[in-house]
Amino acid sequence: MSLEANEPRSPGNMDHAPDPTNGSSVQAVDIHSNGSTAAPIASPRADVELSQGSGEPLDDSNAEELSTPKRTIHDLRMPPPFLAEMRWRLFEVREPIELKIDEFERYWPYTDNVWVRQHRAGTDKSGRVTTDYYACRLQRPTYTPRKSDPSRPEGKPPLRKKQTREGGTCQMRIKTVRIEGACPKYSITKVGDHEHTHDLDHMDRIKRNTVVMEIAKAEVMKGFMPASVFTIMSEDQVRLAAAGGRYLNRNDVRNASQIWRRTHGDQLAVHPGYKYDHGNGIVRNDDSAAVLTANGSHSLPILDPALTDPTPIPSSLPPNTLYFPPASRDFLNPYLPPFPQPTHPLSIPYITLTYATSLDSFLAIAPGVPTALSSPASKAMTHYLRTRHDALLVGVGTVLADNPTLNARLHLSGGHGGVGWDGQPRPIVIDPGARWVITPQSAVLQAVAAGRGKAPWVIIAPGCSVDPARLELLRFYGGKYLGLPDLDEGSRLSWEAVFRALAAEGIRSVMVEGGGVVINELLQPEYRPFVSSVVLTVAPTYLGTGGVVVCPTRNVDGLGRPKAVARFRDVRWEQVGEDVVMCGRLGGGEGEREREDGAEVGGVAGVAAQERGQGPTLDQMDAQLQAQLQGQMATQAPG
Repeated sequence: MSLEANEPRSPGNMDHAPDPTNGSSVQAVDIHSNGSTAAPIASPRADVELSQGSGEPLDDSNAEELSTPKRTIHDLRMPPPFLAEMRWRLFEVREPIELKIDEFERYWPYTDNVWVRQHRAGTDKSGRVTTDYYACRLQRPTYTPRKSDPSRPEGKPPLRKKQTREGGTCQMRIKTVRIEGACPKYSITKVGDHEHTHDLDHMDRIKRNTVVMEIAKAEVMKGFMPASVFTIMSEDQVRLAAAGGRYLNRNDVRNASQIWRRTHGDQLAVHPGYKYDHGNGIVRNDDSAAVLTANGSHSLPILDPALTDPTPIPSSLPPNTLYFPPASRDFLNPYLPPFPQPTHPLSIPYITLTYATSLDSFLAIAPGVPTALSSPASKAMTHYLRTRHDALLVGVGTVLADNPTLNARLHLSGGHGGVGWDGQPRPIVIDPGARWVITPQSAVLQAVAAGRGKAPWVIIAPGCSVDPARLELLRFYGGKYLGLPDLDEGSRLSWEAVFRALAAEGIRSVMVEGGGVVINELLQPEYRPFVSSVVLTVAPTYLGTGGVVVCPTRNVDGLGRPKAVARFRDVRWEQVGEDVVMCGRLGGGEGEREREDGAEVGGVAGVAAQERGQGPTLDQMDAQLQAQLQGQMATQAPG
């Protein structure tokens, strides 16, 4: 006879008639003759049969009401990474969330106590896009009290007393879009402007999610008392709260398993290593810090991987995963897009110009020849920069020469230990004439198919035609072609039009990586206002003449004298590995224009400019000094 059958009944541990719930499940268990333990055993019909002491199968009459739980105690002790963060993101939905199908199915049940599906909008003509709309559970009351409860069939437990909730207290709505393609995914976005009128903790208080209830049911079905299951689940309050079970109680465990316990309630026992202590409920047999695993054995607690140091990189991740220490990022952060990002005065995204160059300012040793310049440390830094931007922009020449993946391989980015496509920038390819013939073998699409990058957007010139097969291929992978409305005065793509088009598509920040034509153009004075910051990596090597060089076209002033194309301000230098990184901003104030225009700054004006922090350049001060010396020499020369 089980321990629960003989234990004293007190309000704290009584397993009285449970409240009805939807469905339960069966797992075969083996009850020892003394009733002290209940270890799970295999069964060829685990959803219908239960091995009792005699080994005879159970009656199949309740088979429709019994189902095998998908979650076990292992899901509580080894939760998905970033569980608490993901529950909060799926609760707030402040920004669009993209998850792979298996990730959505893993995380969504942890928030089904928040969201209730309102209706399904259906599938589009392609058959690849299915949309569902969800509303907060508090939008409508879940129970309307009746004047009198209907009579219950003989042998059935009475209806539980449900709490009446006022409806219409929260109007938050979202939609989920399932997109089939090269890498199927879910997109979760907010609908309307309504925010939650409560926090996630409030929803956890009034209702438990599916995962917590399934864990409780699965553990009881192994032959353990609800009180013992509650004790086991409550031992690690941090993990339980992260899963949404902070307010779990014994009644929840009873409700989750009530259908199964109608037939098998006399077979339940406490977990191995625990005992019933009158007045204290279920307690440990000793003071050991060991934790029971799912199969009843003892082991040391296992920490959530998301809470541990991310190094070394787990072997399960792609071998090309990079790691850039958080302590090495501080010098970069002032030059990266802020969050939340203020509106740009030109209504364009935040633009960061970044590239690696040799000491002689070359990007590549020869046109069309891939050239590795960055050290491993600065390469990891570059991938960190990619995770901090919405988009990654390159010219078509770079794509044709290097066949790049255009993704972020940083540890904890999407596909490299992160969730969904977190930290993955949207590749942007400037291809006015649609020269790039993209195929499934292109590295960027290979990264998409592996779930380690986003599909590219290709910007083409007005009136440029593209093969319909290429259009459909890019659409299947989640990308698209963007045609600009017009060209600039020189019959070239207008950078302002490019950046405005990206802003209209929801892109808030762009990291421009190359190649040479793109970089040289954006360093010209007419495009300088578009660039917010520059991160330049200088490798300790000379490539020699004949390569792809960063050298903008020289400018002249009104008198035909040459002048500097651009000068950086707010400059900071930092050594990263074998390379040196320069961070800075392109000038834009009056003092910067004065210096670049070659205007002479001296006398009272020069002193005033210095007081404003806008003094003359070193070249100008040197010219002034030379003029003064020549004047002194002239006055001292003999008759």
